[in-house]
Amino acid sequence: MYKQTLEKFDDSRGCLYPLEFEKLPFYPKRFFIISDVPQGEKRGGHAHYHTEQYLICLKGKIEVSLHDGEVESFIILEPMQGLLVPSLVWDSQSFLTGEDILLVLASTSYNREDYIESFSVFKALNENFINRS
Repeated sequence: MYKQTLEKFDDSRGCLYPLEFEKLPFYPKRFFIISDVPQGEKRGGHAHYHTEQYLICLKGKIEVSLHDGEVESFIILEPMQGLLVPSLVWDSQSFLTGEDILLVLASTSYNREDYIESFSVFKALNENFINRS
């Protein structure tokens, strides 16, 4: 997982924040935007078997919780900061201002079967993987 601030080009006409897809560890197959989330509300709360995601805070302040099966960490995203979330990492997002907008780039097309929505199933998968190593 890595956090980065998007490159910024600004002049009297405004700001431009480019993102070159070839600089991501995957080529996005889809994107979605999450907005109008009440202040303090959480979204996410799942992991993916295969999908990697790149989260970009477009507006507001979003706290991302990441759990790799052993350790939980928290990262705050502010506008134009992005964060890579690999597959098999449990994540959730807390929307801190009530005016937050989150853009998500995903490595796969939508597939309901790719979601791990039970934390106990997620933990068991990670324990089995660690025990096989």
